[in-house]
Amino acid sequence: MTNPRSIGRRTVLSAAAAATAGLSTVAAAAPASADAVRAKPAPGPFRCIRPAADTTTVLRNPLTGWVLYGTGSPAADYWDNYDHLVVAGRDETVRVADYAHTLYFRLSWTVLNPEEGVYGWDVHDGLRTMIEGARDRNMRLAFRVVVDSRDKASDFTPAYVREAGAQGYETQTGSRTVWSPYPDDPIFQEKYAAFVRALGERFDDPSEVDFVDGYGLGKWGEGHSMRYLDPAHRESVFRWSVELYSQAFTKVPLAINYHRMIGGPKDWGDPDPESAGLLEHAIDQGYMLRHDAFGMTTYYGQWERDFASRWSTTLPIMFEGGWVTKSHDYSVDPRGYETVEDVRRGEYDDAIEARVNTMDFRIGETESWFADVPELVEDFIARGGYRLHPEEVTVPRAVGRSRTATLTHRWANLGWGMFPGHLPQWEGRYKVAFALLDADADHRVVQTFVDESADPSTWLQGESHEHSLEVQVSGPSRGNLVWGLAIIDTAAGGAPGIELAAQGETTEDGWLILGAVAAG
Repeated sequence: MTNPRSIGRRTVLSAAAAATAGLSTVAAAAPASADAVRAKPAPGPFRCIRPAADTTTVLRNPLTGWVLYGTGSPAADYWDNYDHLVVAGRDETVRVADYAHTLYFRLSWTVLNPEEGVYGWDVHDGLRTMIEGARDRNMRLAFRVVVDSRDKASDFTPAYVREAGAQGYETQTGSRTVWSPYPDDPIFQEKYAAFVRALGERFDDPSEVDFVDGYGLGKWGEGHSMRYLDPAHRESVFRWSVELYSQAFTKVPLAINYHRMIGGPKDWGDPDPESAGLLEHAIDQGYMLRHDAFGMTTYYGQWERDFASRWSTTLPIMFEGGWVTKSHDYSVDPRGYETVEDVRRGEYDDAIEARVNTMDFRIGETESWFADVPELVEDFIARGGYRLHPEEVTVPRAVGRSRTATLTHRWANLGWGMFPGHLPQWEGRYKVAFALLDADADHRVVQTFVDESADPSTWLQGESHEHSLEVQVSGPSRGNLVWGLAIIDTAAGGAPGIELAAQGETTEDGWLILGAVAAG
């Protein structure tokens, strides 16, 4: 994409954020090499390949990249608008699915479960349209379920829960009276637990779903402003909810909002002393992190920055911008925002500081990313999240049956985020592997060699990680063979599962071809 403007005026935080993260705000992409996969010219028994880094391709990998926001009640032209997004100052439209490969829903429990035993993914036309549209565009899904009706125009908890006797309270949204349940009410917990288990049975599928926001209680599902039958139940309700989701989703990663008032009765104030301990319990249950107020200097304050700093090289952090520029007065922000462009840059500064894995194209905000700061869209593709690059690989030029061969490989993570291979839902799933491929049979895998010692979740930006693997070849004694390299998905039969940030020829299923190998 053409960048019509340079970075220009920065927000107040920009220099401090970049310095704190040890990163510049925008780095020029490395020029493409004439030979995308370069090999040392010197002859010998080994072939040394140095694939050129790919810093421009949108890698459609899980838990990284741009996230588009969906809705349970889409307009008839929702997908047409995002397939042909009109951007001020540009002649051509933008197909947003070319940039974003996750579709995120913040949905009411009522939409997902309008009647007991009836589920929106089966009966709700709008939701089904959204899910089918995501599938057509090779996008994964992500969810947050909201049960609290405050600030909503309808009840976000289904009527059957109240009718069963769950205790709750009424509030006003304009002229409408809405009802929300107390989260420590036993009938509510019984009905909600049954629903979450059904949600997991349907969507605990990493081929379809990228992540799920666990917890989801409180105002806007952010986990704050909680009302209980008994405030002493704060911790027990929190533990019940996060453990409920962790039991229902064993394959799809979960996220928790690192809010300073998590589970507490207030929406804001000085950090609640219990929040950190509750969040650490969720982390112990395998949760990653998320925050919903990036760019809002007051609500994404020092406590949030410190918490993110503590975990940003250990857990992926999911981003949501805080200011809704169509309706919020963002000029009150202490950073002194004057334009929507300022807001976008403030959000990006915070994203760099927290080393986020994902950023969002929210409804109503998407166009400004492409109109006001298109260079930041491209920069996040180049440097945000994780981008795993095989810097150098050495493989033998010839192999023989029952002979030992030594394979070496050195890797870098070009992104500031982390590869979350240590999350319990991903543990042991993604592994570095070499393969002997039959070039005469559509690169059919003849033999695979997995390096169990290589752990991509430890590869952080600015580091190189070298590994060596001795393998025993048991493949054919002849044939037109080539070496392949991939990060495979053991849950998908050992097929390549992560797109690499490397230029060069790849097979249809994703093996990076390293060169021919003689068998004999």
